[in-house]
Amino acid sequence: MSQRAEILRLLSGKKIDLQPAFSGLIHVTAEGLQSEGLVFHEVHKDARQMAKAAASTFKLSGLPSAVAPLDLYVEAEALGAKIDFRENGQFLFPQVAVPLFASTKDLNKEYFESADFINSGRIALACEAMQRLKEDIGQEAVIGGMIPGPYTLLLFLIEPSGLFTEMKREPGLVTDALFQLSSFLARVGAAYRDAGADFITIHDMGGSPGFIGPARYEQFAYPAEKLLIAELPPPRVLSVCGNTNKSMHLLAGTSADAISVDQLNDLESSRKILTDTLLFGNIDPVGTLWRGDQAQITGAVRGTKEAGVDAVWPGCDLVLQTSIENLKAFAAA
Repeated sequence: MSQRAEILRLLSGKKIDLQPAFSGLIHVTAEGLQSEGLVFHEVHKDARQMAKAAASTFKLSGLPSAVAPLDLYVEAEALGAKIDFRENGQFLFPQVAVPLFASTKDLNKEYFESADFINSGRIALACEAMQRLKEDIGQEAVIGGMIPGPYTLLLFLIEPSGLFTEMKREPGLVTDALFQLSSFLARVGAAYRDAGADFITIHDMGGSPGFIGPARYEQFAYPAEKLLIAELPPPRVLSVCGNTNKSMHLLAGTSADAISVDQLNDLESSRKILTDTLLFGNIDPVGTLWRGDQAQITGAVRGTKEAGVDAVWPGCDLVLQTSIENLKAFAAA
């Protein structure tokens, strides 16, 4: 059975003999871009280039996965945010130029009913990129569709000081905005699945309990993630960053099919808690995959497997300068 078939069996909840190495996070490289004659800031705005960039890692390293889009700002842009594509930097990810709103009260039901946001911005472009990926490498590699988590998306849209003030003084406003974003993101994720994505990764970096703390996570991010996952078609992977050890029971309670954690997570402890949820992780993308050598990568992968992961993933998005030789070692370990 091919690695793609094994990974799909795993994602569907079936037992497999392997602990495959792949990723549902951004894993393009400078070498891959160069091999295809691509410029990073241009790939975000052209479906053909996005697909070629995403497929390049599999073609050069054999890592059996590809993900689109290649930045986390597609949904923010569709909702009206202005995106800076960092055209003056060679390997810089896009970012929001200015916050769209000063307050979460502006991000209400009426706003979401005011326009056809699902067909705005680059969502259709990302869908076309997934279709192209499916046609190009979809018989050999799994295709992931990536969306931000609701809280992460909220951070992209609201002026930070206003958001943090409202979390203290008017938490209901923040919760309502997060629920609106969850339903919107579920529609985006469904569109990605229809376009050919085999699974959806919810990349909730900003909403991780390792970032906002367990209490704020439980109050704000957790209910919104639960709603999003309930409305998304499976398989659904929830990716969180930082030290999440104290909140693994909550992460399991989101009903995600898999939880992806980073290098600060205690995998053995998490394995004991995630009895009915797949555990993915947690190779350090900077210290190991980028700066490490092949022996270090092999050792890290072995340790991760011994700790009980169901699949070996980078702990977060790859550094663009990560070498293909290191990714070959990661895929083969």
